[in-house]
Amino acid sequence: MARSAQEQRNLDLVLAMFREVLVPLDSAPVDRFIAADYIQHSPLAAPGRDALKAFLDEIRPSHPDAEHNLKRAFVDGDHVVLHYHVRRWRDDPGMMVCDIFRVADGLIVEHWDVIQDIAPAGPNPNPPW
Repeated sequence: MARSAQEQRNLDLVLAMFREVLVPLDSAPVDRFIAADYIQHSPLAAPGRDALKAFLDEIRPSHPDAEHNLKRAFVDGDHVVLHYHVRRWRDDPGMMVCDIFRVADGLIVEHWDVIQDIAPAGPNPNPPW
């Protein structure tokens, strides 16, 4: 099934936000991507756009070597899902993150996430990505 033009715009917006905000943990461009009345469902950050900026400003200094490796992205109407591997520091096995964003009027208006630490060893030989 082909994406609609609106779905492509939604996907492009979220991917740009990932590259410009999440990968560098940079709060400066947040206002270009996130609505003022942003609804946050993650237990890691307080609700609202300003709280997101404060969260990024808080974690950036303690994670200067963080890496975000996007594995896949999906779009369905006004929802965009990103699945990626985060390594917070060198030699960190990291965590897998699944972010779900809702887009309206050209901005991200709502966010959910699911985060799983990567176990160093286990019975499953398949990677979590």
